[in-house]
Amino acid sequence: MSTQNTEDRPATPGVLVIIGGHEAKEGRREVLREVARHLRGGKLVLATVASHQPEGYFEGYQKGFAGLDVGELVELYVEERPEASSPEKLALFDGAAGVFFTGGDQLRITSQIGDTPVEARVREIFAAGGVVAGTSAGASVMCETMLVKGTSEESYRVGDLRMAPGLGLISGVIIDQHFAERGRMGRLLGAVAHNPRALGIGIDEDTAIVVEGEHGRDQRLTVIGNGAVYVADASGVTHSNIAEARRAETLSLFGVQLHVLSSGDTFDLVTRVPGAPQQAAEKAAD
Repeated sequence: MSTQNTEDRPATPGVLVIIGGHEAKEGRREVLREVARHLRGGKLVLATVASHQPEGYFEGYQKGFAGLDVGELVELYVEERPEASSPEKLALFDGAAGVFFTGGDQLRITSQIGDTPVEARVREIFAAGGVVAGTSAGASVMCETMLVKGTSEESYRVGDLRMAPGLGLISGVIIDQHFAERGRMGRLLGAVAHNPRALGIGIDEDTAIVVEGEHGRDQRLTVIGNGAVYVADASGVTHSNIAEARRAETLSLFGVQLHVLSSGDTFDLVTRVPGAPQQAAEKAAD
């Protein structure tokens, strides 16, 4: 699995639109509209790699993006890993302004395209200022370390979490999706207890974070959509039993900071400071 070191990252990367799943494909379609806005009429590669049965995904997104500012829409599916090196699959990226990873199983994405020419093409588009979007599994895979499995709707039990390397398009965060709808606060807290340097970001359905700026310098996110985004910061934790507790024992965690953001709110990923819409507007004007 290839990930980029900080010094290897592009000076002017593109935009990430990271979606909590079940984004609206009818009506206002705020999340899909945001993806289209960054495409500026360009070609979009719809990567259905995460699904074991991708039938119907492409048609659904054809309808979802209809009437928005999207040029050609093409589907990328990789049944077996060697296909990720084929000229036919790589040709799908020619002239593309963005890539959209759909839902399913995030391990299918990393196992099928990780460290392949297809992954390299995704990175090239991002490095050139393009947009990379992902929903549900396609959201979790954006991180260097992705959350793969953990029990929902209950407090975190030590040992009940599985994480794995992701694509590494964003550093210093662990992303969970379908967040409030599936009661995933416990497992997000478990994730940051394991990795206190990483921010835990939980994204509700039909909600997204739009990440812009350079890693380590001015990277920030803005919330769009109908739900909330939860940011768990464990950098100031004063006590955790994650290392000493027996398996299945309930997590103990003191001093974790939680921010709840709604549409228009921002979060500075460098300073770890949230901002309301008016504050963000004033900062941009300075």
